[in-house]
Amino acid sequence: MQTGTLATVLALNLEPIAPSRTPRRYILGITAGALVAFVLMSGALHVNPALAHEAAQRAFWVREAFCAALGALSVLALARLARPGDRLGLWPAGIAVVVSTMWALAARSLWSAVPQSRAHLLVGTTASVCPFLIALLAAPLFVALVWVLKDLAPTRLRWTGASAGFAAGSLGALIYSLHCPELAPPFIGTWYLLGMLIPTGIGALLGPRLLRW
Repeated sequence: MQTGTLATVLALNLEPIAPSRTPRRYILGITAGALVAFVLMSGALHVNPALAHEAAQRAFWVREAFCAALGALSVLALARLARPGDRLGLWPAGIAVVVSTMWALAARSLWSAVPQSRAHLLVGTTASVCPFLIALLAAPLFVALVWVLKDLAPTRLRWTGASAGFAAGSLGALIYSLHCPELAPPFIGTWYLLGMLIPTGIGALLGPRLLRW
């Protein structure tokens, strides 16, 4: 069968897809993944008992905004990568701006602190476990995002996998923050970001295999 004939036959059998199908799938997948991650966090790690007190501090909302902004921007970038031919646009630049802003806050915090307290601002009390716990909570979100992408047609599979991993890591960090006692910008800009980059690397490695179609 010639290519033109094959294309005609395939076109005749196309079924229209409701425009709302893909957004609904994103909402369902992210909600399900976030719910599993929250249950895992609350069951294995427990919600920080001082959360209500910390919510009165500006540093708490800076941390939450950092994770939420990265999560939103990376999901929007992922939606572009999931459609063949779409350009990423300014979404990666937005991610860079958010990270750079946190690093600027971290630098100002370290500069203004007395020398004896700078190490604590950077490593806190949980630096050794924070990135790995974020990566753990990102796992169900990554699985959910792969499920969403399997219904689409990404062509840049390694980049798409990395983007799914970063989105999962950012949202996982947002959920982890409900347990985490750390609020210092140097800590958030270092260890939270590392926790997001672990699933990013895993996604880049697994993307070509998991997203192949």
